[in-house]
Amino acid sequence: MRLPLAIGSALLAVSSGLLHADEGRNASPYAMQVVSSLPSFQPGPPVSGVIRLWGHGSFSQPFMRLLVARWERDFRTFQPGVTIVEDTYGTSSAIPALALGAGDLAILGEEILPEAVDTFSRLKGYPPSGVPIATGGVDVRNFDYAQMFFVNRDNPITGLTLAQLDAIFGAEHRRGARQVVRTWGQLGLAGDWAGRPIIPYGWKTDDSFGIYLEQALLAGSHRWNDALREFGHITRPDGTIYDHGQQILDALARDRFGIAVSNIRYAGPDVKALAVAEREGAPYVAVTAQSLIDQTYPLTRLIPAYFDRRPGQPIDPKVKEFLRYLLSREGQKAIVDDGRYLPLKPESVADSLGKLE
Repeated sequence: MRLPLAIGSALLAVSSGLLHADEGRNASPYAMQVVSSLPSFQPGPPVSGVIRLWGHGSFSQPFMRLLVARWERDFRTFQPGVTIVEDTYGTSSAIPALALGAGDLAILGEEILPEAVDTFSRLKGYPPSGVPIATGGVDVRNFDYAQMFFVNRDNPITGLTLAQLDAIFGAEHRRGARQVVRTWGQLGLAGDWAGRPIIPYGWKTDDSFGIYLEQALLAGSHRWNDALREFGHITRPDGTIYDHGQQILDALARDRFGIAVSNIRYAGPDVKALAVAEREGAPYVAVTAQSLIDQTYPLTRLIPAYFDRRPGQPIDPKVKEFLRYLLSREGQKAIVDDGRYLPLKPESVADSLGKLE
């Protein structure tokens, strides 16, 4: 027997100790300021029925389940005729469920993969429709934390452009760099640095993080620097996980001439984060809650919700109403209160609402 969503999620969290204190919180005064500027939810005509929601989660950890429970509880104060049945057991299952008619709404934990779009399109004859509903977090594990670049603390470089990072980590320099960059001298460093090879550290290239970088940094290229040292999660004998991001920065701390992609949650005193510029002449931007919400950090990640909308046809009214709620002040405040994702900026909210019409 399926428990009601809110009760089942609460019991799961309490009984298994999964309200992870170590996950941190993304709440910030700026996030609250952004949320307070959004329009309040104005419910439309009454809708009713079941919304079958699939998406980011797992059998052992709640991930998005707690936020979905909060959303359902609040949404039902406006539309009490709607019930949400969630199957948040993984992003990879969400789009297939939507394509097969087993789900009405898919909330992913990362950007949709091209393979998922192809699968849906082959089955339905048209691609899935989607809108961003949240911004990836700063440093919360399993909630699309920011991809950041680091050098050893002794390195004088403080920022790089996307083209320079593409030239370092990639092999095709599709972003327009004149050549691949393999030594620190090619980035203008002199003295002992000039002839030293740059040693890149990163995720496994077939990991979802690596696949994201192929699209967002390497401009669609699948060819990486042959010198890339790849890391995957390691399960220790006691069952704990030695995260790939931690392994990467631990290795960088021992390598004066390395460069790495990881996240600030794993950083110690022997590494430093770099600011990133969209292009030469653009400002160099560090990762903060504000730079992610404003999308000024060039590798900001957005959390999408996908639904089945036949071309030229309206969205299922109850799904549209729920998405409108998610994009309201109340829905975005729930994101901030949950503390794992960040809210959307007002311009993105307006854009997403426009796509629902």
